[in-house]
Amino acid sequence: MAEQAATFIAKSTIKASDREHRRKINFNISKYNAVVPVGKKQFTDVEAARRIAKMRKWEAIETLDQQLETFERQITSRGAKVLWAETTEQALAEIGKICAAKACKTVVKSKSMVTEEIHLNAYLEKQGIESVETDLGEYIQQLDGEAPYHIVTPAMHKSKEDVARLFHEKLGTDINLTPSELTLVARDKLRAKYAAAEVGVTGANFIVADVGGIAVTENEGNARLSCSYPKTHIVIVGIEKVIPSINDLPLFWPLLATFGTGQKVTVYNTLVTGPRQPGEVDGPEEMYVILLDNGRTNLLANPKSREALYCIRCGACLNACPVYKNIGGHAYETTYSGPIGSVITPHLRGMDSWKHLSYASSLCGNCTEVCAVKINLHELLLENRHEAVEEGASTVAERTAWKLWKQAMMHRTLMNLAPGNLKGWVINRFVTEWKAHRGELDFPKKSFNQLWREGKR
Repeated sequence: MAEQAATFIAKSTIKASDREHRRKINFNISKYNAVVPVGKKQFTDVEAARRIAKMRKWEAIETLDQQLETFERQITSRGAKVLWAETTEQALAEIGKICAAKACKTVVKSKSMVTEEIHLNAYLEKQGIESVETDLGEYIQQLDGEAPYHIVTPAMHKSKEDVARLFHEKLGTDINLTPSELTLVARDKLRAKYAAAEVGVTGANFIVADVGGIAVTENEGNARLSCSYPKTHIVIVGIEKVIPSINDLPLFWPLLATFGTGQKVTVYNTLVTGPRQPGEVDGPEEMYVILLDNGRTNLLANPKSREALYCIRCGACLNACPVYKNIGGHAYETTYSGPIGSVITPHLRGMDSWKHLSYASSLCGNCTEVCAVKINLHELLLENRHEAVEEGASTVAERTAWKLWKQAMMHRTLMNLAPGNLKGWVINRFVTEWKAHRGELDFPKKSFNQLWREGKR
């Protein structure tokens, strides 16, 4: 068993039996479940909106090279610089060069899963640069030394008491502060960082090809400050985030808001089309956009799994997944957890080491049912399992067991030859992983087929 799989099983086993952890995340997800149906009422036909969004993402991904070239041409015409990074190392090297050129000591950073993917904070720390998370949830997680727990809600697993205790320990605040008071403390601490930072880093929710813009969606205004207050703005974004036109935003912004947080539209929606232009009084002096591949073209080259690139990172599939709701986000040990993470991580980081995530599913299909852009997630999980076997990412014992099972299941005579007690002995003796967390299987002495033939029906 791969090291990653063993760690996943160990962590998920612990979390699955942690009732307090389950209480917290189910409480927070219940709030989400209460508001999403209300948000959906803004659509005359929400299913039609989802279908149209899927088709627009299909068009974007099928013409990805053209869309990205259009974006680059448009945004560079207004003074931005576009950098292409195939790997994490290339992206970090580019950011390092920019920060070195600006003699950067402090970076303010808005919420971005891609920067988590490349471990930007750790890299900047090694360069002697302070990297400050300015999203409240991310700030909480940074104070606690933890990675984000959820794509949309980084600190979903923490209660207000947990946050008050953390602020008390790290910032010396009163342990009895209310959530509103804690927010004011964070705001006070972070506002000073914007003025001190030489560089601001953001991600992007969408790359808008036809106008050469970066669309950023947020509820706190920290991304706007991060991209406009420092003299240098760096955007790091996955190449799959592209949408063809600015006219798509009136569809994608409400979809993202409703399926992400239950809102009709997120509080702040910003389209950044370059650095400060002549005659403008605010905005950065320089803007860099780093377009990151980092395994995404592996998915692009796969005609069956390519639709995973349609994901708009709303997090709805995580909130719907019974596995995620029991084991939480950190057990996955990946940037992208839940169903979408289980689909894309094996392609981004290697099928051999990460195929186990595609088995961490009940295949109930709830993730597909709630996906904002109708990605067939449960089918892609099955496709990953198939590809893992085809690529040889399975043990000889596993392949042999399934061959024998297939032969037995396809031949009724073979099934009837073995009495129930013999079947039970074989399964309980050799399928040890099944027994590790379950009781022994007890097969009936006679199969349904035999009972039917005997007329006992």
